[in-house]
Amino acid sequence: MVYSGYNQITVDPNDQEKTAFTCPFGVFAYIKMSFGLCNAPTTFQRCMLAIFSDMVEQCIEVFMDDFSVFGSSYECCLANLVLNWEKCHFMVTEGVVLGHKIFVRGIEVDKAKIEVIKELPPPTNVKGIISFLGHASFYRRFIKDFSKIAKPLSNLLNKDKLLY
Repeated sequence: MVYSGYNQITVDPNDQEKTAFTCPFGVFAYIKMSFGLCNAPTTFQRCMLAIFSDMVEQCIEVFMDDFSVFGSSYECCLANLVLNWEKCHFMVTEGVVLGHKIFVRGIEVDKAKIEVIKELPPPTNVKGIISFLGHASFYRRFIKDFSKIAKPLSNLLNKDKLLY
């Protein structure tokens, strides 16, 4: 069971000093992995893939602490499975996973996410351009010639070509 996942991963004793911080009560270092460490997500994902390596792509997909279990039958999916019932969806033929609609015919964009992008205000500064491009590029795999379409906005981020 993945419960408090990051906190179950021990920081190597040789690396603990790299996590040190000072506060009024003294100097402290993490002995367990914390959310704020820059490599924590990558390390956690690598651990999950190592733990479930014999099942990945056979009957399970893992992204951080989200698991998608699949199989040829209901019984196959339930074999050795322990769950938090409040977070589960059973016997679905489609669903939204990581911002994408997954169904029998494949993957497509989540319409709700598109509505969010459509409602974004027009960018008026560099931060706004970066934000819009970040939202739009999330679905770049579904947009033919995305880089060509986004190039005029991306060019505005070039420090040599900034227009004020």
